[in-house]
Amino acid sequence: MAERRKRRFRFIGFAAVFALLAAPVPAVAVQQERAVPVTVPALSNWTPRSGSYDFGPGTRLVADSKSEREVASTLADDLKAAGHGTVPVVRGGVARPGDIVIEVRPGKGSLGAEGYELQAGKRLSVTGATETGAFYGTRTLLQLLAQGDHIPAGHTVDVPRYRERGVGVCACYIHISLPWLENLVREMAYHKLNQLLLELKVKSAAHPEANTWGYYTQDEMRRLVALGDKYHVEIIPEINSPGHMDPWIENRPDLQLTDSDGNKQAARLDVTQQAAFDYYTSLMDEYAQVFTATSWHMGADEYMLGSDYSKYPQMLRYAQEKYGAGATPQDAYIDFIDRVQAYAASKGKKLRIWNDGLTGANTVPVAAGTTVEHWLNVTEKPSQLIAEGYPLMNAAYSLYLVRGGFHSDTEGLYDQSWDPRSFEGEKLTSSDGVTGAKISLWPDNGRGETENEVATDTEPALRHLAQATWGDPHPDATYAEFTARGTAVGHAPGWQDLTRVPVTDGTYTFRTTGAGMAATVQRTPDGYATLRTADGCLEVQGGKLTLNVPLQPGVSATPQPCDAANTMQRWELAPAAGGYRLVNAITQMALSVAGDGRLVQYPPDQHQPSTWHLTAH
Repeated sequence: MAERRKRRFRFIGFAAVFALLAAPVPAVAVQQERAVPVTVPALSNWTPRSGSYDFGPGTRLVADSKSEREVASTLADDLKAAGHGTVPVVRGGVARPGDIVIEVRPGKGSLGAEGYELQAGKRLSVTGATETGAFYGTRTLLQLLAQGDHIPAGHTVDVPRYRERGVGVCACYIHISLPWLENLVREMAYHKLNQLLLELKVKSAAHPEANTWGYYTQDEMRRLVALGDKYHVEIIPEINSPGHMDPWIENRPDLQLTDSDGNKQAARLDVTQQAAFDYYTSLMDEYAQVFTATSWHMGADEYMLGSDYSKYPQMLRYAQEKYGAGATPQDAYIDFIDRVQAYAASKGKKLRIWNDGLTGANTVPVAAGTTVEHWLNVTEKPSQLIAEGYPLMNAAYSLYLVRGGFHSDTEGLYDQSWDPRSFEGEKLTSSDGVTGAKISLWPDNGRGETENEVATDTEPALRHLAQATWGDPHPDATYAEFTARGTAVGHAPGWQDLTRVPVTDGTYTFRTTGAGMAATVQRTPDGYATLRTADGCLEVQGGKLTLNVPLQPGVSATPQPCDAANTMQRWELAPAAGGYRLVNAITQMALSVAGDGRLVQYPPDQHQPSTWHLTAH
């Protein structure tokens, strides 16, 4: 995780929100006057024609080739999920009025790898030079149908400005639920974002000592990767190293970097050890069984955060033994990056790293072709990195959303016409060498916000990033007009409302094998529930804290003084076997009944969660 500086929140005032709600679609009205359909990202061009395309009961999806039928099949699924009914996919023949024609035409090179052409008239056609391009055309179609079954006749050619348009999520300490991540993938695809970086822990078979909570099972990640593949979102995994390795080496002190006073550094991998490199690459091998991405992210940020190389003389010795007397201790760090790069390349993967470790204090260069994701203003500027030949992605701190901390000022960025050339510390005049940009979600104060609150915070930032990386960064005169686009297109088909509480507020008797309690269920504003007993509100408390969260399995949940601001007192009632599981909103562990009657939290694959049956009073 990256170090987060304290910055002030900027919130939309009540008056502005009320004004937006009172007149929610100024952008829609303006665009209708111009006969330009409303989408996010906004269409870069539109040639209106007379008439309209009318979607109806007789609509078919016409697709011939395998790639065309793949796009059509996904579109059919999404049309059904969006409430448009079952639309058949048919091969060939003459398209009829009302039909939607999917075409993949490799000869249309001007569309590039992701661009598309859409023509609407008596029938509607979506054409891409690739399957991905045609797929993005169907995202535009879905957004238009979300606003009604009649689409104004016209024509557009829509091509992205940047090839990498992404979101980064640190699910590295605080577990994020799979439905939340699935919602994110769908929303990203709906807005033509194509890259999801996941810093996370996949449960290891080779290294069971590393399986402290926060992990995902391989099957869970395969399910997410399959969804990403279907929706053209590349899911790039990250195991941060050689710093921030504490989730992996907490129980491996032999691999921890030791300072000159003999103190073990639980978060720092000792890059001078061959065993440390072998351990890391064995984890990469396990991830390769799950992830299909062509890239590997190793993080490489903040290795000396809060310290410096002088405390670790073995680093200088290693560097000088390998690279000569003129080497610096930072060369040992760069050497580790380059060895990982070579290993990734041998497996057909391209390496990605954060930029802050590139301070210029090294004599050994980072391997050519390594993508640098720039988030922090350090000695080596973006222009210098591009001049040195590194592909550069903008992951600016200004695009961060931190639980309980700094939130991106999306309105301010929109008003500034921010685009991916605007790095921390430098604004480039050209986009040459810039691959794109991404927003980044971090859990620095794990209990600072719930998943549902994070989703609400992320929505406007995601739409803004989609706009700024695909097309004109400022398509509407005001931010209110731009946000009205989001209101018009709504959520992606298949998006789940995770704020639903499946029981009404009230007092219930909760019963499960070995335990029972009476509790009042009250919905929280973010869509969870508090459980108030006669002795207080149920809360997970105790054990070792990680990012301010009790993440140890087996920690008890007990009644504590009720506090509406305390996110540890918020619970999901997850339907299960005719009853409900009680899942803590922050730890994402479910309650079980211990042999002594205590309520304790465990990951679901470690201990069978209790199923609670509720009786209303």
